[in-house]
Amino acid sequence: MGRRSFLGIGGMALGQARPGARAKQVLVIFEQGGVSHIDTWDPKPDAPTEHRSPFKTIKTKADGVYVTELLAQTAQHMDKLAIVRCMTQPTPGIGNSHPKGSQYVYSGEAPGGPVEMPDIGSIVAQRLGTKAPYLPAHILLPGTDEQADSSRIGFMPPGYTAFKTGGSPADPKWQVPNLGLLTGIDERRFKDRQSLLSALDVGFVHGSAPKDVEAMQSLMHQATDMLTNPLTRKAFDLGTESDKVRERYGTGHRGQCYLLGRKLIESGVRYVTVDVREPMNSYVNGKQVRYDGGNNMNWDHHDGIYSKTHTNNIPGGGAGAGRWGIQTWPMMGSTDQAFSALIEDMAQRGLLQETLVCFVTEFGRTPRINERQGRDHWTHAFSFAFAGAGVPGGTVIGSTDRDGGFITSPMAYTLEDYAATIYEKLGIDRRQPLHTPQGRPVPIAGKGKPIPELF
Repeated sequence: MGRRSFLGIGGMALGQARPGARAKQVLVIFEQGGVSHIDTWDPKPDAPTEHRSPFKTIKTKADGVYVTELLAQTAQHMDKLAIVRCMTQPTPGIGNSHPKGSQYVYSGEAPGGPVEMPDIGSIVAQRLGTKAPYLPAHILLPGTDEQADSSRIGFMPPGYTAFKTGGSPADPKWQVPNLGLLTGIDERRFKDRQSLLSALDVGFVHGSAPKDVEAMQSLMHQATDMLTNPLTRKAFDLGTESDKVRERYGTGHRGQCYLLGRKLIESGVRYVTVDVREPMNSYVNGKQVRYDGGNNMNWDHHDGIYSKTHTNNIPGGGAGAGRWGIQTWPMMGSTDQAFSALIEDMAQRGLLQETLVCFVTEFGRTPRINERQGRDHWTHAFSFAFAGAGVPGGTVIGSTDRDGGFITSPMAYTLEDYAATIYEKLGIDRRQPLHTPQGRPVPIAGKGKPIPELF
């Protein structure tokens, strides 16, 4: 099926309306590597001095809700956000694996089960179809880091695979590949060839199931629409955005990816995941920059988490060497600006009414600082943030102890609960299972329950 396999096909079974189903689209901000919750969403000013975060606890626009100063800009929009401080990942063997942790976030199911589960976005595309037939229903942008390979289609047809944009939207020359006709083939010739192809049962063996034939035909029609519809390129063209808007998000890689996420939602994409980090060779204001000393710019701060630059020279440095400190621009500086801009922008455009926005990471960081002045993986407690689609803003859900190490509230929520929340917000009936090609029923977020405080 080649490059056409990115399209979300078929699947317009919307089902009956469900209470709390306020979302028509989902935008996931996946900051991969394990963001330190105690340095951001869950401040612990009374933690022991030797392990305490150096960043001040600040007030937000929501009464009684506090974050650290690393989220100073986001704090001004906390009235639109709900922070879930009682996320946990209890499945053994996943906490030390970024690929498995990422797959867990993408799918909402712990890897290693009897069947490999598809991404949440793939299931959403299959159940709800697309709002814009000239765009994929499930997009992962940019999909260039090593953990993007953890995105899975599982047992579903390849037409539901996440479409990865590639590259960096901050690059002035950036274009999404394969979104236009090949050089030398005009639209008339293309449609002639498409008509010839549609007259043939290419790719089907005798006796193929009617639903499989119908799915392939739907895929071909959508591929044609994407290649010939001018709205396709427009959806990915950040040049149509004003300089003021682009600067508000930040003109680096992270800011422009967040902006593109909003643009794709506005264009009608059903499910968008922004899986981004600043590359070592990046662009700011259209000019090349290099973050010298870095070699992996995600949030895996095992070494020198509070370094003012990079962490390559720490004695005994290991798994976390090469990150920049959490407070630096390539890390929380660009993230706070981009996320605050996203929430502000979507609220002003009315997009939060029917879009669920999720800020997630695969786990948190240890409440104690290690011998390399870093924080290691921590699955016992961490934080997610949500906005839009009926999420009650200005709220905090759950709590942790004074170190931020363990959940103290009666409620604790898993990634299965996170997935169930997305499905419930979209009105997807989880009682209707998926089916493998062999006809085996597979529950959707079968071990999860929607997080009630988000409804």
